[in-house]
Amino acid sequence: MESWYASTTEELLTTLRSSAKGISEEEASLRLQQYGANKLMDSKRKSPIKMLFQQFTEVMVLILIAAALLSLFLGKTTEAVAILAIVLLFGLLGFFQEYQAENAMAALNQLVVPTVRVRRNGVVKELPATELVPGDIVEFEAGNVIPADLRLLESFNLKIQEAALTGESEPVDKISKPIVKENLPLGDRTNLAYMGTIVSYGRGIGVTVATGMATELGKIANLISAVATTKTPLQEKLDKLGKLLALVGVIAALIIFMAGILKGVAWPEMFLTAVSVAVAVIPEGLPAVVTITLAIGGQRMLKHNALIRKLPAVETLGSVTVICSDKTGTLTQNKMTVTVVDLPDNTVEFKNSGLEIVNQQTATALDFTLAVSVLCNDATLEVDGNEPNSEKVLGDPTETALLVAGAQRNIYKQELYQTFPRINEIPFDSVRKKMSTIHRAVGNLPGCLSFLQKADRVVFTKGAPDSIIDISEFIWVNNNRVPLTDEWKKRVKQANTRLAQQGIRVLGFAFRVLDEAHTTDLEKELTFIGLMGMIDPPRLEVKSAVAKCKAAGIRPVMITGDHPLTATAIATALDFNSQSEAVSGEMLQKINENQLQTLSAKTAVYARVSPEDKLKIVEALQKTGHVVAMTGDGVNDSPALKKADIGVAMGITGTDVAKEAADMVLLDDNFSTIVAAVEEGRVIFTNLRRFIKFSLAGNIGKVIIMLVAPFFGMTIALRPLQLLWLNLLTDGLLGLGLGTEPAEEGIMNRPPRNPEKGALSKRDFLQLGIVGIVIAAITLGLAVFYYNPQQPNDLTWQTMIFATVGFAQVFQAISLRSFAYSPFSLFTNPLMTLVVISTILLQVAVIYIPFMKSFFGLVPLPAKDLLISLAAGSIIFFVIALDRKRRKRESA
Repeated sequence: MESWYASTTEELLTTLRSSAKGISEEEASLRLQQYGANKLMDSKRKSPIKMLFQQFTEVMVLILIAAALLSLFLGKTTEAVAILAIVLLFGLLGFFQEYQAENAMAALNQLVVPTVRVRRNGVVKELPATELVPGDIVEFEAGNVIPADLRLLESFNLKIQEAALTGESEPVDKISKPIVKENLPLGDRTNLAYMGTIVSYGRGIGVTVATGMATELGKIANLISAVATTKTPLQEKLDKLGKLLALVGVIAALIIFMAGILKGVAWPEMFLTAVSVAVAVIPEGLPAVVTITLAIGGQRMLKHNALIRKLPAVETLGSVTVICSDKTGTLTQNKMTVTVVDLPDNTVEFKNSGLEIVNQQTATALDFTLAVSVLCNDATLEVDGNEPNSEKVLGDPTETALLVAGAQRNIYKQELYQTFPRINEIPFDSVRKKMSTIHRAVGNLPGCLSFLQKADRVVFTKGAPDSIIDISEFIWVNNNRVPLTDEWKKRVKQANTRLAQQGIRVLGFAFRVLDEAHTTDLEKELTFIGLMGMIDPPRLEVKSAVAKCKAAGIRPVMITGDHPLTATAIATALDFNSQSEAVSGEMLQKINENQLQTLSAKTAVYARVSPEDKLKIVEALQKTGHVVAMTGDGVNDSPALKKADIGVAMGITGTDVAKEAADMVLLDDNFSTIVAAVEEGRVIFTNLRRFIKFSLAGNIGKVIIMLVAPFFGMTIALRPLQLLWLNLLTDGLLGLGLGTEPAEEGIMNRPPRNPEKGALSKRDFLQLGIVGIVIAAITLGLAVFYYNPQQPNDLTWQTMIFATVGFAQVFQAISLRSFAYSPFSLFTNPLMTLVVISTILLQVAVIYIPFMKSFFGLVPLPAKDLLISLAAGSIIFFVIALDRKRRKRESA
């Protein structure tokens, strides 16, 4: 690697057995086998053994293990083995979930592998970066992450940010010439581009010299690690809740134990009672259900083309109050099509039926304008002459539209470059709002360009019409250059306004003939050629998504770099709001922070804004209390994406840097996908909240039973093994079913939730307290009826408690289902139906199957008693159903 920077282009390509056209597909396949995939080893991934071990280090699990060991010490072998078996079962379940999550995340990471532009056999194609091999010729530009270690063959105003590798804070200017020095440090090898660094300006072409772990980044891969997986805010709260409940369980167990000892009860018996109380309090299934619910929600979002990169985004999505969206490709179809060319002396419309050209003079002027748009262009167009409509474009949608328009007049970039190649360029940036290319004739130019045959060099410039007019002194009229008078300027600006009001995007074009003396300030004294208008129609599904946003209390905001009139036309078509005018970036520069906050409260459209303006808008919205989702695709959008509560990157047009900065990636670049993801976020939070209410109410009921039963002579209402089984069925199986419920009715007709508030409200705590008391009251009532102190060996009363608690929680789960459907609907959530049936069958099996009933210390119930237990458990359904009706009336 140390010698690559000193090699000439010829030496490089010879050594790598490559050429300017790249290597063949066959050779690439062989090298991929030889060198392996172009990726770093994932050193952060846990080993399966470590995952399994960690399942048994949670506080709740350790308490159960300690109880099992003490039971074994007391000779309660059955209880000890059973407790350890269920602990092992929960541990294996947790391990399976985490292992699946790790594999799922690895699979999802494959979806965000950056694509790169590679030359193979002279053809430019897009490939996943992992398929790069030494010898591949790679093209890249501002916003790309360098996919491998490259030796630069061409460099056009190229600057690369190498801070991650060298610590150098400023972007490094890059060159393509060899450097004849020995032992250069990494930071001084300015003709090399390193894997993982970021192109901040310009563009370049390089040959791949190292991939994967052979790169400089690979050599210090221990310094480049994946973002650590952190618990979400809700997971943190639930973790604290679990630990608090475990502590409460231990304290309650100690109190029960001491009270029994003071009453003279044998301590082994009281120890079992204490363990039972602790087990009743501890929500063993809580971590498992939370994990499953989040994982299923993430998978459902993926089906909607929303890839969640950072887990906290799942929760935050449900709280979004403002969605700031780019226009192009997100709100529109991203299929730019040239519809009109406005020349100074004529207007030509592009229609499906063909071009409307008045005369030859107009045709020449049109062809000249199209040729300029094709030459001053970074996109590529491939045409298969044997196939109709076989055009394949690669690049920015605006630029590809220009190439397609040129093709309609048989003007092709590849052909023009043979006689009029690009020799330099001034890349586009968001401040200048234009780009320029410099060309020199090396052969006979076509007719529309023939007057430039003898020019030393020619500058072609395209960009925002205003910025082009400002640097032009002449205008091209009747194929001649004349001064750009105020009248001509007025005429051009009126044409620009007229087109923009129709929602048409307008570009201006100009040129300048250079001589040898012109080496600086090339973008001035230009000759204005004309305007080209193109339209990117709104996506058909976005209008309904915008309406859904408004109904959900979410304000859609458009932030675009386009002309204010264009932005307003699209916003009006999509019913963003009744505001007629867009706020321009120029206006934003003139107001202070407080004024911006006031303005942001009512503005729905921002136009002609810079990436810096986007950051200001996000900050202003957040300071006024909004939870902001922000879309972006460019490298300069990264600060705004990071600042937003939910950064949303474009999966198709987005740069690698934008995707890295984002919390979510839209795989289809569609605004409707954001809205669908917000809805899914609300569903996930609602289901988690539903499960927490279910679990806590059930545990309150069990604890009350365990604490009150001794006052009626029933020292141990439920044994540890019985409680563990109930918790396994309820918190485990039934909790899983509740965590997968479909969306509530009208979930997108409610205002966003306040992220500062907890999962449960005061009314929720009151409700789950009532439900817990009702479960305990029903169960204890039956227990007292069946308990006979004269027959201590008759465990019918304990079996009735066991059966009734289980049935009560089944009906509790059914009644807590989504309000959108009937609680007894079988097909809205098939998993819930399966879980309910399985729970009932398992509960009955434990009571009646001989080896199971004896193992759990139960007795078979007569059919009449089983039906009584079932009927008693169903009471909880009606209690919650009444509350459901009351809440529906209140929300109506």
